[in-house]
Amino acid sequence: MKTLLCWLLLAAPVAAQRDFLTADETDQIKEAQEPNARLKLYADFAKQRVELVKSLLSKEKAGRSILIHDALEDYSKILDAIDDVADDAITRKVDVKLGLTLVATEEKEMLPILKKAQDSQPKDMERYAFALTQAVETTGDSLELAMQDLGKRTKDVEARQEKQKRTLEESMTPAEREGKQADDKKAVAEEQKKEQQKKKAPTLMRPGEKKPDGQ
Repeated sequence: MKTLLCWLLLAAPVAAQRDFLTADETDQIKEAQEPNARLKLYADFAKQRVELVKSLLSKEKAGRSILIHDALEDYSKILDAIDDVADDAITRKVDVKLGLTLVATEEKEMLPILKKAQDSQPKDMERYAFALTQAVETTGDSLELAMQDLGKRTKDVEARQEKQKRTLEESMTPAEREGKQADDKKAVAEEQKKEQQKKKAPTLMRPGEKKPDGQ
């Protein structure tokens, strides 16, 4: 019994690391560098998981509970990824209104399906009840964020990042804090240098040489 318990404890981290996207979906996400395109892909993947759950629940079949559980778990992780992509884009001042509008549209359709599954109380529901509850709650939270005013969401994201930054700095030793400040100054200087180089238009003229009249 003790040996079995040890094995389960060792196996638990491995189970927790299961990918929530297929290999093909991961490749599609990597290829879609533009945030709005990524949001659309994630929304499509989430919809596929909900359709799978809906299909599995339509027929009582042995072994379906694990498939439903995994699909719901993957679905919630996909929605978390959607929120992360949106927050990152907002931080970088990228307009994701189009992508968030699409996400909100899809989530408005998926939420009733999940709630209906929850209300139907299937016989094997206890095996995926937590995953289903989590999926419903995650959808509600993600939908609220997708519909939120971008100006307010931007402020919320910036405030959260500033809080995390302060928490991190407070946990640092004086030496670590000095090192981070030096790195930050170096990064700012490099960014300013890049901006200055962009502003300098390329030219083939020698220093002090002027353009001929009429050009």
